[in-house]
Amino acid sequence: MNIIQTVLQLAGSLAFLLYGMKMMSDGVQKSAGDSLQHILGFMTGNRLMAVITGILVTMIIQSSGATTVMVVSFVNSGLLTLTQSIGVIFGANIGTTVTAWIVALFGFNFKISLFAVPVFGLGYLLTLLKKLHKESIGEFLMGFGMLFLGLDMLSSVVSVEPEKILFLTQLQGMGFASTMIGVFAGFLLTVLLHSSSASTAIILTMAYNRILEWEFSAAMILGSNIGSTVDSVLAAVNTKVNARRAASIHVMFNVIGTVIAVIMLKPLLHLVDFLVPGNVYSGITYHIAMLHTIFNLLATVIFLPFTKQIAHLTERLIKPRENEKQAVYKLEFIDAIGRKNTLAHIVRAEKAIADMADLVIEMFDHLQLGFSDRSQNFIDKHMESLVRDEDYADQMSEQITHYLLKCGKLPVGPSQQNNISLMMSIVDELENMTDDCYNVACLLKKSIEKKMVFLQENMDKLIPYVELVRQFITFIHININKRLSAEKLEFAKELEEQIDATRKNLKKTARKRLESGADVKSELLYIDVVRQIEKIGDCAFNIAGALSETR
Repeated sequence: MNIIQTVLQLAGSLAFLLYGMKMMSDGVQKSAGDSLQHILGFMTGNRLMAVITGILVTMIIQSSGATTVMVVSFVNSGLLTLTQSIGVIFGANIGTTVTAWIVALFGFNFKISLFAVPVFGLGYLLTLLKKLHKESIGEFLMGFGMLFLGLDMLSSVVSVEPEKILFLTQLQGMGFASTMIGVFAGFLLTVLLHSSSASTAIILTMAYNRILEWEFSAAMILGSNIGSTVDSVLAAVNTKVNARRAASIHVMFNVIGTVIAVIMLKPLLHLVDFLVPGNVYSGITYHIAMLHTIFNLLATVIFLPFTKQIAHLTERLIKPRENEKQAVYKLEFIDAIGRKNTLAHIVRAEKAIADMADLVIEMFDHLQLGFSDRSQNFIDKHMESLVRDEDYADQMSEQITHYLLKCGKLPVGPSQQNNISLMMSIVDELENMTDDCYNVACLLKKSIEKKMVFLQENMDKLIPYVELVRQFITFIHININKRLSAEKLEFAKELEEQIDATRKNLKKTARKRLESGADVKSELLYIDVVRQIEKIGDCAFNIAGALSETR
């Protein structure tokens, strides 16, 4: 019964610890989503800035696994190049050491429960007071309280008499064999918990209670670094080649770094002892936190100058699959990212919307050539591409909308929830634009096949009208996923008014030609073309309105 009770207490303590970390992460992302996105903008900078980005993001979301999974998904969707992702992965490993320092500094120096319960209560109160709009901060405080309550309970559970854990003491003190056992134990613990931060907290607790020796604790910390790569490996399954390469870089970096650290373990421990004054066992938690930091810093310093060479090596080792390029559009919701980092999903969806805007531009380019060359040449060279692109746009609309619906079920704040709804409306308008482009192309094709005759001056009048719509599409393409200022929205209104005025003039002129005895079929088709082109401008204006509301 004592064993069962201990196991249940251990499971409950871990549940408090893990769920507390999750609540903290969710709360930060809801309250600081826009700030996080600003931080992510640094990813396009140099390698040092990429490392800083990885550190900052991981410090905020308290999970190197979530950061690296996010990086894998960004590489998969084309937001990051393989070379850019390397620095972020290195930084994520440094950022995750913050958890060790938080636990070492605050976890064992005073009675945690004295402030953990009040902090949880304060957080819960903030979630109830809706008028304050501080629910996200409340969720963060509740998670903070749960984290340290879990740590306090964990410390009580693992604080046992040495004779009851004789098997652990027998595994230690056997030299290199003990080191390898420690590395494997740290790896296995992190894999089971899916969190290197949680496993680090457990290792610190066991070392603090004198269950683990200094050298064995160090070995387990090194093993946890390898275990933290599991999430990125899972995220890379069935992704594009560069995403698989990014995941492999994370694995190689952590494995090679750990191998070097194991070989140089004695000098590494002496360096930590030098940096942290005092007796090892009186300050064991500080020693472990310092070891975790020094290991990741030294590994980054060693490997960072060779990012290009590392990228080149992975490109040679991991080749694209035979079916890598697919004709069917897929935007898979990577469950491995899960609720650890909702921002990764949002940014990935934004990239997909930008790709859809690219497709609209491409289709309109094909269509525009039909007005300057209304001949069989247009049908032969461009209609097949337009048919294929229109079908692909339908797939994109379906996949992105489905993806956004899943994003809406994640823990996001009110502003992000509103943005998701606006993104869905933008996707719908982009899909309408591709339909309208295809419809205009079909009308041009019909006029060519039926050998309809139009005076050149009448066709020439369409050219500035089409150019005006092209200008509006380009404006939307440039500003997609950005918030439109009042000035830009006013510019969009002016474009819409110009398109409407031109449409009225063109239709009025066509009706006069009908009254003068022009060919009825030709003029009605001409009016249809004018109306369909105007619908493209209407969709662009609707998107501009949605962009002006985003935050």
